[in-house]
Amino acid sequence: MSMSKETKLAAAVASALILAGCATTTFVSTWKNPTVPPLGRPIGQTVVACVAADDEYIRHDAEDTLAAELTKRGFKGVSSYTILLPGLRDETLAKAAFEKAGAVAVVVVRPLAADQEVSVTPVYTGSYYGGFWGGYWGYGWAHPYASASVHTDTILIVETLIYSLKHNKLIWSGRSKTTNPSKVASFVKDLVVNVAWEMNKAHVFE
Repeated sequence: MSMSKETKLAAAVASALILAGCATTTFVSTWKNPTVPPLGRPIGQTVVACVAADDEYIRHDAEDTLAAELTKRGFKGVSSYTILLPGLRDETLAKAAFEKAGAVAVVVVRPLAADQEVSVTPVYTGSYYGGFWGGYWGYGWAHPYASASVHTDTILIVETLIYSLKHNKLIWSGRSKTTNPSKVASFVKDLVVNVAWEMNKAHVFE
């Protein structure tokens, strides 16, 4: 049975998020809605953290980390899985749950693509590279594959959206590129730090 595009992406994202390594996140694009006024000061306002992941363990860990990071910044961060029934897709019921929680905004994190990039750096050392005659001429034909340093990077593209529930409009969006994402908590913290920086630059909050 062949895997669907969505299943392949979910599997790739799951693999990317359990890798150990040093993550580097940068935003490749951002957008701020000019028709929506800035959100009020964050003190005590409830913001729901939503992470689109089929794997419940990844979703729970990521939402808990995102909610905690929002709370550190003055909001009352709430993980969506704590107020929604498992697998809930009904919009009316979801809206009622968000309203009951008193949410004024929602942050959605959705992986868009996961891939690997391979870089090859040839190693041009040794006497056989010193000159064409008496060096490379004999070596190159006898050893067609030169020694090289091969490095593989895991690349994760993520879409982050912030909606005002009061206005029911998208306030801010950004697409980020993370190289070698580490474990879920570290990745989300790195992402949130960069999101907060970009939002401050865009004056999303008063």
